[in-house]
Amino acid sequence: MRIGMRTVKTVISVFASMVVANYFSLLFWPSAGIIALLSVGNTRRSTLMTGIYRIAAFIIATFIAFLCFTFLGYRIISFSVFLLFFIPIAVRFKLTEGIVVNSVLITHYLSEQSMSWQLIANEAALMMIGVGFALLSNVYMPDSKKRLKENQVIIEERFRQLLRNMADFLISDGVYENQGLCKELQVFIRESQAYARDHQENNLLRQNQYYETYFSMRRAQINVIQDMQENLEYIHEPVPYSDHIYGLLIYTAETFSESNDGKEILARIEEVYGLYRQMPLPTTRSEFEARAELFQFLQSFKSFIEIKVEFSQQMIVDAEK
Repeated sequence: MRIGMRTVKTVISVFASMVVANYFSLLFWPSAGIIALLSVGNTRRSTLMTGIYRIAAFIIATFIAFLCFTFLGYRIISFSVFLLFFIPIAVRFKLTEGIVVNSVLITHYLSEQSMSWQLIANEAALMMIGVGFALLSNVYMPDSKKRLKENQVIIEERFRQLLRNMADFLISDGVYENQGLCKELQVFIRESQAYARDHQENNLLRQNQYYETYFSMRRAQINVIQDMQENLEYIHEPVPYSDHIYGLLIYTAETFSESNDGKEILARIEEVYGLYRQMPLPTTRSEFEARAELFQFLQSFKSFIEIKVEFSQQMIVDAEK
């Protein structure tokens, strides 16, 4: 059994909330711990937004409960009417995070048969203590930037491997069998992108979307690689000028990196296009089909590089802002 960091933070925030609420002799003090339990999120931003939503919902819930209990009395039917109005309003204003917690707090008024200012302050204190310790528990977050950079290195090395494998196939007469590596890389990129999103949400004051954008770019590229691999599956023999594309793939693999803007590779692709246009027409059906697949492969490869060029240009624009 593995106990994660979030579990430890949740337990500490629940414990601290209940201790503080009990120390100040608040009524229903265990509720502070429950609020903390439900408020600890995966990131600082998610925890902060959850707390804000619950506090806003508390204000609305208290106002509706006051009207219901004042005109209908402290009865079960009054609480039911409260829910009839509170839930749709919370949903309308996207405060669904506060529905359950605040409904529980409102039952305290029902139990005490009162909505005195002292009791309202008691419930507000329970909310603030629970949300406050949930926020404090997420002040510390592991350094995720190092892991993101490590993932970048892994992803780029696997791209190089894929490019080399495709290049080697073009000058061989074997069967292309590297789809598994592509699928594994797709999964790894998706996981890295999700981790980058959490990293971004842990920075409350500065929103740097670089890593999430980077992994999104690589995700688009791996989808194109998958299309390129499908083209290779239809090529069963070496095709004229495939050695030029071989050189193009090897050069790309050798220069493949975060800092390469791809412009030089695009220029080399245009050179290969020029050679392709000068080729004699195919003389057999099999040669025609293989050459068509190779041409489609080259077009997909150009799209692969254009994705990186667009990303690099966007980074320059963002840096100048």
